[in-house]
Amino acid sequence: MAPRPLAPTRPLNVPLLAVAGAVTVANIYFPQPLLAAVAHGLDVSERTAGLIASAAQIGYALGILLLVPLADTARLRRLTSVLLALTSTALLVAAAAPDVLTLTLATLALSTTTVLPQILTPVAAVLAGPGRRGRVVGLVGLGLTLGSTVSRTVSGTVTDASGSWRVAYGVAAVATAALLLVLPRRLPERLGPSGHTSYAGLLAGLPRLLAVHRELRTSALLGACVFAAFSVFWSVLAFHLAAPPLGYGPGAAGLFGLLTLPAALLSAAAGPLADRYGASAVNAGSLACAGLGLALAGLTPSSPTALVAGANLLVVGVSSCQVANQARIFGIGRAVAARVNTVFMLATFGGGALGSLAGSWLYTAHGWQAALLAAGACVAVAGLVVVAARPAVPSCVRDVTREAGGIRPRIPQGES
Repeated sequence: MAPRPLAPTRPLNVPLLAVAGAVTVANIYFPQPLLAAVAHGLDVSERTAGLIASAAQIGYALGILLLVPLADTARLRRLTSVLLALTSTALLVAAAAPDVLTLTLATLALSTTTVLPQILTPVAAVLAGPGRRGRVVGLVGLGLTLGSTVSRTVSGTVTDASGSWRVAYGVAAVATAALLLVLPRRLPERLGPSGHTSYAGLLAGLPRLLAVHRELRTSALLGACVFAAFSVFWSVLAFHLAAPPLGYGPGAAGLFGLLTLPAALLSAAAGPLADRYGASAVNAGSLACAGLGLALAGLTPSSPTALVAGANLLVVGVSSCQVANQARIFGIGRAVAARVNTVFMLATFGGGALGSLAGSWLYTAHGWQAALLAAGACVAVAGLVVVAARPAVPSCVRDVTREAGGIRPRIPQGES
């Protein structure tokens, strides 16, 4: 029996979802340029202030694991309202923090609850349907990229203009709270059919999703490999720019974020391409761009122009690959959309963490070219994954089991 269709919802408002994703993901990244001001204001060392950035990444990973799976069964409007309210409150606590411990704990809390981007992406993909899934994922992903990039510049500008890093936290709290007025009512009541799966059952079922769905394994491996390469590059770029013969100051690496905005905008085209040609084809082209960017940066290490061009090629390659990977996994089924995104993002972040560690070690021990060679090796492994992952034969028959997140039963040869 086919699953009972969900109640109709309001039309999909992609620009709103993209803006909401940009505002909420910015809460993870806007504190990064403020660490020196925080250290001075709270009278602590810069190394101690750096705990704030670590807390943000740890909290975001915890939120993806512990909160995003709830979107498959919880009431979306209620879940969204609670997360936005908790994040806004934690931002206000951070703005008024009297010491670095309070600020670090508040950052851990707000980054755990600001995981709305990883809920909105599967919601948008499910509501868009197969024909527009890639396009919509690409547009929401563009919002996340712009939010993570532009937020650093905005927070630094606000702090310089006001003379206090606390004002930046206050602005973020107001922007996050403003979403409460518009976002929840534009979402469906539920992402999938209501069920009785317990919270423990949701988390315990994550490994099984990885074991059952080849599409998820493929995207998770690709996500881990390309984000590892991405993290290697960005973790050592500041050191390379500061070293002779370039000798640039600490602001140069931050400027690279703005200089790669053209690549971020271009990556939105990956969505329509995935809809038309398939995720694997976009993966292949994306990996070619990323590999070319790493080669350009590695072979001409003293040319600022070549470094900027290489960074743009890397960004467009990694971002486009991410869009194609998510377009692939959201075809598994709407009932598990949030959970497959959880598995995918955890694999991606895990690859990024390993890439950062490997990049820093290799740069210290062997220099710029060695680090980029390791990044290129990650891209090469991703290429092998694409080659090995043959796309399934498309079917013109509507598959209700996949729409429900289930598994099509194997039919022995000779039976129909």
